[in-house]
Amino acid sequence: MVVAATAEDKTGDRLPILPLWGELIFGIIAFAILYWVVATKVVPNLEKAYAERTAAIEGGMQQAEEAQQQAQAALEQYQAQLTEARAEAARIREEAREQGAAIVVEMRGHAQAESARITEAAHKQIEAERQQAVVSLRAEVGRLSTDLASRIVGESLHEETRQKGIVDRFLAELEAGDIQPEKVGEDA
Repeated sequence: MVVAATAEDKTGDRLPILPLWGELIFGIIAFAILYWVVATKVVPNLEKAYAERTAAIEGGMQQAEEAQQQAQAALEQYQAQLTEARAEAARIREEAREQGAAIVVEMRGHAQAESARITEAAHKQIEAERQQAVVSLRAEVGRLSTDLASRIVGESLHEETRQKGIVDRFLAELEAGDIQPEKVGEDA
């Protein structure tokens, strides 16, 4: 008991906060070993991971900026192509209008030429029909005149050659204006 009391006395003189010297030295050595392990093994790995993460973030940001720049360039190129396409469409519409106007002018020219050709053909046909009517009327007038003259004279004047010569002479004098149609009716 005395020994225990003496041991209690020794521990009773010291401060309860201060560790024993052996524990303090063992703690410092353990801390130094732990510090060395962390400083040589853990921290470099953490620094490496931190650097990789920073590089990935900065690379991602740089890639995002590049992608944004590329998107902006693509947008500008698209807008330029759109403007160019609109200008091309306007040019094509203008060319189509010009071609349409040229076609209208050409078609009008063809229509006028066709109209002139048809009118000319109609005039020629009318002239031919008029000539045919004149010939037919001459023959009819000649026949009627010969019949009338035959009745007046009392002789047959139906011989073809004589009749034709008399009729042609009579009509020539009539066209020349030497004989007035009213005078012929009065003489009869």
